[in-house]
Amino acid sequence: MNVVATDLPEVLIIEPKLFGDQRGFFIETYQLQRYTGAGLARPFVQDNMSRSCRGVLRGLHLQNPGSQGKLVTALAGRVLDVAVDVRAGSPNFGRHVAVELSEENRRQLWVPRGFAHGFLVLSETADFFYKCDALYSPENEISIRWNDAAIGIEWGIDNPALSTKDAVAPLLADVDSLPIYGHV
Repeated sequence: MNVVATDLPEVLIIEPKLFGDQRGFFIETYQLQRYTGAGLARPFVQDNMSRSCRGVLRGLHLQNPGSQGKLVTALAGRVLDVAVDVRAGSPNFGRHVAVELSEENRRQLWVPRGFAHGFLVLSETADFFYKCDALYSPENEISIRWNDAAIGIEWGIDNPALSTKDAVAPLLADVDSLPIYGHV
């Protein structure tokens, strides 16, 4: 596998090795020793999958307390996937990384604890898979407005399909229960 650094040191792009021939392909989506060697030594305790249509934007989400690290990938279709550093006191606070994940490139994105996460579906539909290192805790979930100008994500869409919760999410500056840098 190939590990690609991003502008945010904790966020990593993982490119698993693909083995293919006329029958199809095989890909190892997770292997403990290799991912631990890449710095992802946390145990994964929950897997999630979503299917969404073109123009659906999910996010920006995180939990605090009970932050989750997420290893994410598009199993089918294409998404613009985004990780935002929202750790209070971080030297990269408010900065983001945006990466296209697709069934063609088979890339994965590591979204560390303390980062908000969201994605926009670029294809007709997309099946999106998450490996999480902490359990989902709805009472600790935080949403941040997808189009917060202070974060400056260029989604390439003006009117995405949003959940009710995401449509009314506060700006990052208005969230008072953010994780603390160095304590996640």
